[in-house]
Amino acid sequence: MRILVTGGAGFLGSALANALVAGGHEVLALDDLSAGDPTRLAPEVLFHRGSVLDRPKLWTLLQGVDCVYHLAARVLVAESVLYPAEYNTVNVGGTVSLLEAMRDTGTPRVILASSGAVYGLQETQPVSEQTRPNPRSPYAVSKLAAEYYLHTIGALWNIETVALRIFNAYGPHQALPASHAPVVPRFLQQALGGGSLVLFQDGQQTRDFVYVEDVVTALMAAATAPEINRQTLNIGSGAETSIGALAELVLRLTHSSSNVLRSPVVDDGVARLCADLTLAERVLGYHPRYSLEQGLRRTLAEDPRFRRK
Repeated sequence: MRILVTGGAGFLGSALANALVAGGHEVLALDDLSAGDPTRLAPEVLFHRGSVLDRPKLWTLLQGVDCVYHLAARVLVAESVLYPAEYNTVNVGGTVSLLEAMRDTGTPRVILASSGAVYGLQETQPVSEQTRPNPRSPYAVSKLAAEYYLHTIGALWNIETVALRIFNAYGPHQALPASHAPVVPRFLQQALGGGSLVLFQDGQQTRDFVYVEDVVTALMAAATAPEINRQTLNIGSGAETSIGALAELVLRLTHSSSNVLRSPVVDDGVARLCADLTLAERVLGYHPRYSLEQGLRRTLAEDPRFRRK
C-alpha cells in the first residue's frame, strides 16, 4: 500500500514508518519536527517537513494514498495544562484538517493514535472501551474530541475510521524532554547516571506500560482488519504496574545503586490505569508479546543513551 504517517518522525511514528517500509509498503512521513527526529527514519521512508494544518501540502501528499496513520499531536500532559489552546489547535484542529483533505482527495481509511488518558479517574480497572471517559487534562480532552470528530466526519464523508487508545508506550529512542519526561526513559537515565528515582507519595499509582513494538503491531493490523470501521480499541499490555514496582525493576535491570526518593507532592495523574484488551484481541487478533521486563531489556540494549560507558 501507499501510506502516509503524520507525526512520522516521532517516537511511535518513526517506529511505525520503519516497520511499514520493512513490510514492503511505500511510506510517506509528515512531521513539523517540533519533537520528531527524521534521522530515525529508514532511507526508504519519504520524509516531508510540514504541518497537518497545511491543507495544500496534505492535498499533495495524499495523492494515491490508501491509508493514513494520524500520529501528529502534542503529547505532554503538563504542558497541555499551560497551553490548552495550542493542544486544541494541533490535536483537534489538525485532525479535522486532515479529514477535510482526505475527503478532497478521496483517501479511504485513517487510523488515529488516541490515548488511554481519555479514561481519567475510574474506580473499576481494567478499563474497557465501554467505560465512560473522564478526561482530566486538556491533552486528554483533545484526544477524546479528536475521536468524536474522526468517527463523525468519517460517517458523513464515507471515510473508514479507526481510533486506537494507546496506553503508556515506551521503548528505544523515546524522547527525554528537559521537563515532564515520560517515566520509563527518565527512570532509566537516572538509574544509569547515579541520580535518584523520585516517586510521588507512596509510588502506588499504576499504569499500563506497553512496548513500542506491540503498539506498532496493533497499528499495522488496523490497516487491513475487516469490519473495523468506526471502532475504538484499547492498545496496552493488559498488565497493571505500580510506579514503585517500575522503579525497583529498573534498578535491578541496570544494576544501579541509585536511591528511590518519595516526594510528598501530590501526583496530578490518576491513581490507577490498565487496559482491557478483550475487544482488540477479537477485532485485531492483538496479543502483546513483551512483558515490562522484556521491553525494558530491549530498550536498554537498543537505545545508545542507556549503554554504560
